[in-house]
Amino acid sequence: MKKSVAQKPARKPRSDAQRNRERILDVAKQVFTLRGADASMDEIAKRAKIGPGTLYRHFPTRDDLLATVYLAEVEKLAEAQRRFSAELPPIEALRAWMQVFIDYIAAKRIIAPALNAMAGGPSKVYQQSTRMMEEAANALGARAVASGDLRADVAAMDLLRAVYGLSTGGGAEDWPARARTFVDILLQGSRP
Repeated sequence: MKKSVAQKPARKPRSDAQRNRERILDVAKQVFTLRGADASMDEIAKRAKIGPGTLYRHFPTRDDLLATVYLAEVEKLAEAQRRFSAELPPIEALRAWMQVFIDYIAAKRIIAPALNAMAGGPSKVYQQSTRMMEEAANALGARAVASGDLRADVAAMDLLRAVYGLSTGGGAEDWPARARTFVDILLQGSRP
């Protein structure tokens, strides 16, 4: 008869390891922005002021790093949704979150070419991020509808699609400023 061995709960990463990881992600986003998908992993390690071994311990491949940089941006959206829902009235939470969504779009435009160059393509990464965004947007939209601040026939994802459309139309560099104004127009037009 085999004895079952109790598994230890997963350890929380050491604070220095967590700081290294966050610094790597910040630096990687900057380097991928400058150099594209072929950015040197050694350059990322050097700019992050860590050894290559530390970089590869966190991210064994460039694709792992690319996907994690992108998903970190999506996680910022999810965290913002939770924070805004707890701190702001429903319509203001939706508005504030849509402003953060504009920042996400800007980051995605930078990192998307590198993601598209990933081995096997980015579809798995995009599926996970789409689900997280939909959940956050729908939760905020439902709160705004329940409070009477948003018409019941307005889908939060449609609001996001409209804002996203500004980022893809024509490539104007001022699209983020226009999108921020457009958020207010969309929300005003979506009131009961």
